[in-house]
Amino acid sequence: MAKSATDLMQDILVATTLDAFMALKKASGGLPNALLRDLNAVHANTTLADLPAEVQAAIAASVRDAFSRLLKEGYTVAPSRGAPPPPAPRSPTPPPRSRAKSGPPTVETRRPRPPVKPKGR
Repeated sequence: MAKSATDLMQDILVATTLDAFMALKKASGGLPNALLRDLNAVHANTTLADLPAEVQAAIAASVRDAFSRLLKEGYTVAPSRGAPPPPAPRSPTPPPRSRAKSGPPTVETRRPRPPVKPKGR
């Protein structure tokens, strides 16, 4: 039975994470203080270029392996065709109603205001 996409992606991400950890340990040269320093240097704004060369190589290999596993499991990997165009905006006015059953339209008018009388002097 083929794995679901969710199970496959979880397997890929776990393997990639473990490979990155092992590469980080290798980059520290087995020194606990260097490993701790490298771990503390990783933060939310870290880019691939900020990581040690060993970790960069492990990530590149994991990406290649992930695409190979996806293809082997029968999933299609293709470039994006872009986002679909947004739906047309709705008209703010309601559609016209049929006047077959109703009479002619009613037009409301305002009465003119009576003139203002000045208060006595």
